[in-house]
Amino acid sequence: MRQNYPFHYSFLVKDLESTRRFYCEILNCREGRSTNTWVDFDFFGNQLSCHVSDVIPPSVDCGIVDKIVVPIPHFGCIISWDEFNDLSKRLIDAGIPFLITPLVRFSGEPSEQATMFFKDYSGNALEFKSFRNPEHIFTSSPQGFGE
Repeated sequence: MRQNYPFHYSFLVKDLESTRRFYCEILNCREGRSTNTWVDFDFFGNQLSCHVSDVIPPSVDCGIVDKIVVPIPHFGCIISWDEFNDLSKRLIDAGIPFLITPLVRFSGEPSEQATMFFKDYSGNALEFKSFRNPEHIFTSSPQGFGE
């Protein structure tokens, strides 16, 4: 079995204050290194590097998964079923609007998963997922993923 390695993702944000508030207070990420123009976070064992910019590229609602239109680009994490439910409650309590409310896709199939989409305070789209059976993260769904 292949070893999993943390990923590094660098992207643009409008300011560090709201970025710290979102990633630390709402997502419970630990802050790492920073300067006055960027900040790193421990994003569920992965490294996010958020750089301040006046221009944030918008996501486009053009992806289709299980007949649901999703924003592209987006990033996120696969977390446990309990963590997913806890996070969705924290997002609701914080008043974060969902692009796609928490739902279960491919119910009863090996690839059954909970998913939700939302944006950070800079407008970056995130998806969090949880697989009922994590060993099937890369298993194809018999019904397919497209329209």
